[in-house]
Amino acid sequence: MHRRRRRSRVSALEGCREEEAPPEAAAVPPARLTSVQQTEAAAAAERILLRGIFEIGRGSCDVVLSERALRWRPIQPERPTGDSKYDMLCKEEFIELKDVFSVKLKRRCSVKQQRSGTLLGITLFICLKKEQNKLKDSTLDLINLSEDHCDIWFRQFKEILAGFSNRPKSLKILLNPQSHKKEAIQVYDEKVEPLLKLAGIKTDVTITEYEGHAVSLLKECELQGFDGVVCVGGDGSASEVAHALLLRAQKNAGMETDGILTPVRARLPLGLIPAGSTNVLAHSLHGISHVVTATLHIIMGHIQLVDVCTFSTTDKLLRFGFSAMFGFGGRTLALAEKYWWMSPNHRRDFAVMKALAKLKPEDCEISFLPFNSSEDVQERRAHGSPKSD
Repeated sequence: MHRRRRRSRVSALEGCREEEAPPEAAAVPPARLTSVQQTEAAAAAERILLRGIFEIGRGSCDVVLSERALRWRPIQPERPTGDSKYDMLCKEEFIELKDVFSVKLKRRCSVKQQRSGTLLGITLFICLKKEQNKLKDSTLDLINLSEDHCDIWFRQFKEILAGFSNRPKSLKILLNPQSHKKEAIQVYDEKVEPLLKLAGIKTDVTITEYEGHAVSLLKECELQGFDGVVCVGGDGSASEVAHALLLRAQKNAGMETDGILTPVRARLPLGLIPAGSTNVLAHSLHGISHVVTATLHIIMGHIQLVDVCTFSTTDKLLRFGFSAMFGFGGRTLALAEKYWWMSPNHRRDFAVMKALAKLKPEDCEISFLPFNSSEDVQERRAHGSPKSD
């Protein structure tokens, strides 16, 4: 586009389109409306909450806030109709409010104004979906120097964000400092904590000190005020925290864990931040092993149901866990952990070849519960689970 260099950081979203429907659309029967026309008709039917003038990307725009989206169109002087260049510049752009995870007042602060500087406008923080299941945080600046005008819009944005009840407000963080060459703390401090703080999520961080520490902590820890538990580490850390949460759920429900057939689900969801040498569980959950993507999924309140296994011997529960812990996959991961000094790709390839060379038959018995499609699908929809690619 001709004005590409003057746009805001998210003004070139993939969803940009013209608001007007083609002239002949009125004559098309409702059953034959295209998906674009149906979307535009739904947008026109939305209740408008606010309308005003903001500067976006160095250009003044007519901005409309509805119940589901924020739309803006550049304000241009009148020109003859049919001017293709003019029509291109005046295309409407929008973001959906469900993709906004924070809003802040934008101020210019100087040395003399340490607390509150000159108001510049409003900044929206947005979760964008990129290629290969990757999520990215971005911003949209709405510039207007009027305190009263910005205050009205800011309050409306805050009210809308507060309406997303599925998003966490307080999280219990368990961090394994030994994960991946002891880099987990740095990963959390530099990539995870800033995003959680920006989203206004309160956190209580505990650094685990030894293997099994997470089980001891979650056995007695008060979790009443938290909306979820987040594990920062690799597959071993995630499996340990999952075991601790499920074990606690069984005991709280008064169930005998040995020989259990229908385990009670954990009350709190578990978030996984991939910060280990192997991150198979996080990759299978999000389709990618990416710290920012995992963090944004947690912030946005996305819930993904997963399979859980119980490992038992002679009618005695050994632990809860994931299928990746058992058999060839689990053996390969355990072997890869011993070669931490190799690069991740070389370590995995080497572990696969070595595990194959030593592969032997194993005697075991596997039983499973049937998938209750109606209940699980309804729960996924209730939690707003994203569709997987």
